[in-house]
Amino acid sequence: MAMMDKSEKVPKQMQPVFDAVVVLTDAFCKEHLNEEYRHLARRATAAMCRKRLTPLVKGDLTSWACGIIYALGFVNFLFEKNQKPYVSASDLCDRFGVSKSTGSARAKVVRDSLNMVQLDPNWCLPSMLDDNPLAWMITLNGFVMDVRTLPREIQEVAYQKGLIPYIPADKRSNPE
Repeated sequence: MAMMDKSEKVPKQMQPVFDAVVVLTDAFCKEHLNEEYRHLARRATAAMCRKRLTPLVKGDLTSWACGIIYALGFVNFLFEKNQKPYVSASDLCDRFGVSKSTGSARAKVVRDSLNMVQLDPNWCLPSMLDDNPLAWMITLNGFVMDVRTLPREIQEVAYQKGLIPYIPADKRSNPE
């Protein structure tokens, strides 16, 4: 058995809720999105389950699964036709069998609970992170700067403090 990703840990009493929601989000991501969305949906579901007063205990779990994907779609521009993958908000809700108003309302609760905003580096698809300006902005001596333009030493400190997802200089010297 594989070790559970730390970000998917949930309180014991919330495990059944987590399991039920991720069955739905995993299936949706497999059929309509991709592995990156699946992983983010599992992380978001776990984060919602860890909330002290989690809203997931009230209401239909299918609507929460829809809301979680909808919220992640909002962050990652899923509803923009020029994006891949693309799913319209209406199609997303239809495929979960949830009204668009319910899906949107659940997504708002998820976004507010997890402090999600568009391009949020914490909820950005890994494939979009390199091009996400919010992932690379730090404040240095009172100035907002793109860490990718700064010396490696500063990049290392920013990474150690959890301000950036990786050291950009390493990625440039080790292209995939």
